[in-house]
Amino acid sequence: MTASDPPQTSTPAADRVQTSTPAADPPQTSAPAADSVPATSAGTVPAVRFHGPADVRLEEVPARDPLPHEVALAPLAVGVCGTDGHIVAGDFPAARPVVLGHEVCGRVTAVGSAVDGLAVGDLVTVEPHHYCTGCVYCRLGQEHLCDHRRGYGVRLDGGMTRRQLVPGRIAYRLPAGTVPWIGALTEPLACCVHGMDRLAPVSGLPLLVYGTGPAGAMMVALARAAGLAPVVAMDPRPQRRDLALAMGAHAVFDPGDPTAEAAARALTGGHGFPYVVDAVGSGRVLRAALDLASRGGRILVFGVAHPDDEVPIRPNEIFSRELSIVGALINPYTHHRAVGLLPTLPLDRLTPAFFGLDALPAALAEQRSGTADKVFLAPYGVDLATGVGDLAGVGQG
Repeated sequence: MTASDPPQTSTPAADRVQTSTPAADPPQTSAPAADSVPATSAGTVPAVRFHGPADVRLEEVPARDPLPHEVALAPLAVGVCGTDGHIVAGDFPAARPVVLGHEVCGRVTAVGSAVDGLAVGDLVTVEPHHYCTGCVYCRLGQEHLCDHRRGYGVRLDGGMTRRQLVPGRIAYRLPAGTVPWIGALTEPLACCVHGMDRLAPVSGLPLLVYGTGPAGAMMVALARAAGLAPVVAMDPRPQRRDLALAMGAHAVFDPGDPTAEAAARALTGGHGFPYVVDAVGSGRVLRAALDLASRGGRILVFGVAHPDDEVPIRPNEIFSRELSIVGALINPYTHHRAVGLLPTLPLDRLTPAFFGLDALPAALAEQRSGTADKVFLAPYGVDLATGVGDLAGVGQG
């Protein structure tokens, strides 16, 4: 099956749902209604499972009760990100089969006997990683570099389903009133927070972001919140430049415009940018970032580039300009902070699009097109993903 085809299912595919405001009706899906989803191990639940490149299936999988250290969740909004597309295309290693989805917001429907601090009904976000705790990196407090790291939605079953089981310690309660699709942004926001930690910007100085998709847009918002000025963004798509402005950028440019680099540099008094973020993941973009960095500048490689992509760098320019290039991998110890930041950032200015569980190929196509700012699967429908529906009966038999 190709990524452009509907997932394999014995029932008709649901129509795509895209909206920037809460929809009156949930999307039609082939899954059972919310009030019929089993809360115990009796029966099955639908799940989107990856079986191999271009082979994604909507399947019924057994439901079970949580183990003592686990909680059961009813995922309400699950972000679709570039990693999901790379997995489906066969460009990113993943278990087979595995339930996809690592940007999850859900309602707790059952709590294991050994779990403290969570209760049925809590709205939570998931920090989607499992670490071995025994390798040298784990013992040095660098768990994100763990030799045996496994991610939920990659190596372990994720949230593109109607019932997900996770250890209670990686479920974080969200602030009261959080809209589920906003809650699902916690994971990418936590990655952005780690990226900003690695960049270590100082308030009052300029910062440049290349690429203002969802992650780049959150970087812009974090930079404004941290007092960077001016915050400048580069993106070839007009909609993404508009998003950057909405998220707080002082100025935006089309990198395809031959005058863009000079105009951006002029905003720094001609010195270049002390802080540059490559939120695209491209050798070409990194080369441009090096050229626009100031002396003593720091460049953050944040976007995920293809493993074979390369960039020409002269060692002398790193030496003579005293440049620093840093990377940022996932979200070590930043999920809690991201939860706290959710109410303070203008994340509701992102335009979301929502799809049913049986429409992942269409969701991936939408994600690639960039028509919507952020794409989600809504396992229980758009109303619940947007905070309109009644959560009381979700996941209860």
